[in-house]
Amino acid sequence: MTDLLLKNVRPLGGQATDLLIRDGLIAGIGSELTAPDATPAEDGHGAILWPGLIDAHTHLDKTTWGMPWHENDREAVLRSRIDFERENRLTLDIDPHRQSLRHAIGLVAHGATHIRSHVDIDTTHGLRMMEGVQQTREKLAGIVDIQMVAFPQSGVMVMPGTVELLDEALSNGCEVLGGIDPCGIDRDPKGQLDALFVLADRHGCDVDIHLHEAGELGAFTMELIFERVRVHGMQGRFAISHAFALGMNDHARVGRLIDEIAALDIAILTTGAPSAAVPSVKQLLAAGVRVGAGCDGIRDTWGPWGQPDMIDRATVIGMKNGFRSDRDLRLALEIVSQGGADVMRLDGYGAAIGCKADFTLLDGETVAHAVVNRAPRPLVVKGGKVVARGGACVVDMP
Repeated sequence: MTDLLLKNVRPLGGQATDLLIRDGLIAGIGSELTAPDATPAEDGHGAILWPGLIDAHTHLDKTTWGMPWHENDREAVLRSRIDFERENRLTLDIDPHRQSLRHAIGLVAHGATHIRSHVDIDTTHGLRMMEGVQQTREKLAGIVDIQMVAFPQSGVMVMPGTVELLDEALSNGCEVLGGIDPCGIDRDPKGQLDALFVLADRHGCDVDIHLHEAGELGAFTMELIFERVRVHGMQGRFAISHAFALGMNDHARVGRLIDEIAALDIAILTTGAPSAAVPSVKQLLAAGVRVGAGCDGIRDTWGPWGQPDMIDRATVIGMKNGFRSDRDLRLALEIVSQGGADVMRLDGYGAAIGCKADFTLLDGETVAHAVVNRAPRPLVVKGGKVVARGGACVVDMP
């Protein structure tokens, strides 16, 4: 059933009204709406109606959510964390289907209707992570949309055979190609980037690369990316996740990089990482850059932090960017919703007549209050169907 009459809601924080859904689309907005007697009805009790939240950068295959506590006594070095996770997944029983299901159900319960998940592709595990997340995607069809990124977390050039696995992953379910620190991980930026762009050309897919490289090293890598985006005609089809180099103190240098990012329509995905220098989301948006966000990894072998909740992530981003005004808090919410839709180029996203009925209700006097309130989501609707209520998904947590 994809028809629903939702009464007494405040679209985008406006005046209370009713909303009619037919065939999974928003068909009418107004207090005088009528619907056939058989149409199910819900009372929104004056809650704010907001388009579905979007986790546009996460790792569904990694979380230890619901498992025994993982004691982490390792140094916080990127390469060490990558290697430990890859070598100990099986021993720790981090089953990619079970754990990705737990993570995704948590996101749905907290108002998410779309997820972009990076899934590890490496020569130790092959396509096992992808296959586990595929099972989750099938299990949650109609509950949440999951887009998969073939992510070579352990490197590309330093792990011979990875290019072939990425090629296979893109032929068997992954829609986007990932990459990671061409200098810092592979120590061969030309080799990694050339290989990625060849694969992207072959499959006609978008690219979303992790770029933790900071300062001038990250800026150098960005410039190599700019050259290839231009040559390969990939404007609008490339995203840089993290982009820590844009947080460096050389403001003139950062400004020039952002101008080039905007000119090439490269999207930026931020997590508001508290322990790193991050890009200013206001500066990016002012330049016309598409900016989305994600919760990244949550409670995994890398660290204990994070929640499967994009309102929680909006809080992290807001605090990292110094947001205090109501206008800024609304912007934080827009980044974890419309921002993700812009990056993923979702059709029919929004809260207007004709848009897909993918939305969440938020509890708060105003939009800003709803962001800091972080109360359980009263109702989450996907395609006109209620998929979560009172902070609990209709699919039980395994």
